[in-house]
Amino acid sequence: MNIQFFNGWYFLFLFTSIAGFFGLYFLLKNKTPKTIKLVLISLMAFALILHFLKGLFPPYSLDYDRHLRDSWFINICGANIALFPFMLLSKNKYVKDYMFYIGVLSGIIAICYPIDPILKPDQSAEWIDVLRFYLHHNLLWYVPMLMVVLKLHKIEYHRVWATPIIFLIVMLFIMLNQVLQSELGFIGLRGDDIHAIPYVNNSLIWGPDGTLSKLIDWACPKFFKTIPVGPHAGEVKYWPWFWLVVPCFVIVTPLCFLISLIFDFNHFKADLLKLVEGIKNFFNRLKTQKNK
Repeated sequence: MNIQFFNGWYFLFLFTSIAGFFGLYFLLKNKTPKTIKLVLISLMAFALILHFLKGLFPPYSLDYDRHLRDSWFINICGANIALFPFMLLSKNKYVKDYMFYIGVLSGIIAICYPIDPILKPDQSAEWIDVLRFYLHHNLLWYVPMLMVVLKLHKIEYHRVWATPIIFLIVMLFIMLNQVLQSELGFIGLRGDDIHAIPYVNNSLIWGPDGTLSKLIDWACPKFFKTIPVGPHAGEVKYWPWFWLVVPCFVIVTPLCFLISLIFDFNHFKADLLKLVEGIKNFFNRLKTQKNK
């Protein structure tokens, strides 16, 4: 097995991932809401358990320190694995919106851009972890998508404003995980070099890392990537977490809005027609008053 971009293995896992979703959909589509919810919660509970069980097989079983380090929730997908079971049980529509938008986006991006398996030096020796990667990231989009298409939750476009806020709160949760890891010795402590950050950067809390993440860098104000005071004043350094705030609202909100239109277009169309009609009536009243 050797997964590389657009080779046979890449498309095999991609098509298998898509087939798995439709298999679950047809299996559940005629079931009761109670049964569907029980299955989806069970899938997310299994994903959470699997997150901790990955230490039983390579590469984690061969590196105990890495096992301890990576068992924390140090990136957005790991954090979602931890939080989605509770979000699914919640009656809060906003957290379920977050679960849908971010789960679907992060899960599908990971499947289409499976950089973790591709960068493994020996995929054949770590084939179980490759399967775990695909299973975990597929569940991240399977469950929220099924939650919506099987009508356990209704997407409404006017709630999209809350998703980036919840996303940033989750990022703070990830940041706390990484700071605690450093303070408790799971990863190296900070040294004298202000630019040397010992934290795992998959979450992008500390700045862009890699070509894909740099696509959002343009939306970050220069102020949030410059040291403001002290001996390093003026040097380039991304403010932890804060650098993500503007890109989050500028990029995540429109993406969520566009996705919401797929599921809530008639609602949006009706509101748009009401708005146009209201504007027309407003100008008609102005015209009438002017003619008096």
